Amino acid sequence: MRWVVVLVMVLVLVPDWTGEPRLPVVRRDLSVDARAFVPAGGASRTGVLVPVGALSLRSGDPAFGGFSSLAIDRGAAVMLSDGGNIVRLTIRGARVAAKGAELVDGPGTGWDKRSRDTESLAVDPASGRIWIGYERANAIWRYTPDLAHADGHVAPAPMRDWGRNSGPETLVRMSGGRFLTIREGVMSARRPRPAVLFDGDPAATGTRAAALSYRPPPGYVPTDGAVLPGGDLLVVNRRWRFPFRFDCAIVRVPAALIRPGAIMEGPVVARPTQAMGGENVEGIAITRERGATMVWLVTDNDLAFYRRTILAKFRLVE
Repeated sequence: MRWVVVLVMVLVLVPDWTGEPRLPVVRRDLSVDARAFVPAGGASRTGVLVPVGALSLRSGDPAFGGFSSLAIDRGAAVMLSDGGNIVRLTIRGARVAAKGAELVDGPGTGWDKRSRDTESLAVDPASGRIWIGYERANAIWRYTPDLAHADGHVAPAPMRDWGRNSGPETLVRMSGGRFLTIREGVMSARRPRPAVLFDGDPAATGTRAAALSYRPPPGYVPTDGAVLPGGDLLVVNRRWRFPFRFDCAIVRVPAALIRPGAIMEGPVVARPTQAMGGENVEGIAITRERGATMVWLVTDNDLAFYRRTILAKFRLVE
């Protein structure tokens, strides 16, 4: 009789459960092992990027990894997984400290992949508020700095036909408070990817959304972007190679092309495939340190034990 009671409780407490297993939820306090990563053949300059250092990150927490976007906030690396988990990693010399958080608020129940397919984020350094792009929902949600609650969300009309598994892979907070999101699209498509430029907070009432597009290098898809101090955009693009290798190409889009109706495109300024161990680079962030521009990259290991989570830092040279 006890199993009947348990079954009834599950149906009452989780009415939308479909029988699929619960997404792994990252622990708030987790231990992360960080070891220096040196690619095969050593670290060397690639295009405009000069290696500063890289870490290979591991944790016993089964929800650690699968990072699809990256931001640097108040000296910490904020890494968003594609399962609704966020890890805030603070690096102090050879020591790292990590804090985890799950997105309780969001589309659907948060029980499975369909409702927590988080692929992109942007952080306001002044307020600490966080915006997150949901791929399957083709929506953008805004969160309080502690991620405890969402206080706004939008599913813009230009994003409604972006597909179920190729949505807002890139979300960037531009200078002046504008936001830009780019659709991932499919690997084989050669046409430009749809994009949306918001003239303010996407989740705020009255914000206008305008269509534009982004043209990736042939055979690549965009996975993330970050804005440079002068207003240009760096876009990370990936290409899959059988069986478990990914090429990475970083494109620099001039600020003048980030406008309604434009096709955003630009030269490939770096190919950090070797520097990132042939892993899937899905996150990029930009910081300024002592007058220099730093570019941070993180990989998505798809929660596979045989793949690596690499967080790397480069200095940009013009």
